[in-house]
Amino acid sequence: MYAYLNGTVAQKLIDKVYLDVNGVGYEVFCSQNTLDSLVQGETRLLYTYLYLAEGIMSMYGFADLSEKDMFRQLLGVTRVGPKLALSVLSRMKPQDITNAVITDNPAAFDGVSGMGRKTAQRVILELKGKISEGETLPVGPSGSAGADYYSDAIAALIALGYDGLSASRAVTSVKDAQSAEDLIRKALRFLSKQ
Repeated sequence: MYAYLNGTVAQKLIDKVYLDVNGVGYEVFCSQNTLDSLVQGETRLLYTYLYLAEGIMSMYGFADLSEKDMFRQLLGVTRVGPKLALSVLSRMKPQDITNAVITDNPAAFDGVSGMGRKTAQRVILELKGKISEGETLPVGPSGSAGADYYSDAIAALIALGYDGLSASRAVTSVKDAQSAEDLIRKALRFLSKQ
């Protein structure tokens, strides 16, 4: 119904903004990533999603279309409502979620408030077919499957004590590893620079 709202950020709160669009104030719930990009008094365009369910009508706003698209995909997962989807997007960027799904890494969701390991596994399972169609990882050494190759490296970094999200970001940032050991070594270099 509403594709976007363009207006002045009248007030910024913990989980939402009041957006003044030509004298009409809209309450728009946002992820922490979107909230961090907004400045009170500034004119901004927010891509919106109107959520309607059993007497509830809420507006959700996003700084970019990739975040809005990922929000919609998360809502399609069993037992994931708008609050949990927003919580995921507050902790992770859309690309982080895509990488977690492709590499089958439920540990990437560990820091998401309100999400347990079973829900993380459900998100990965239900989004696997939707996300994997357009996104791929580079092929591993000797033609091995990219996702398995990256999954093994992520598991190794988690075993070394890194959290799932950091491990996923580090491993997927490496594009030219010659072996699994090389991939882990380069991912550790990436992590040491953070």
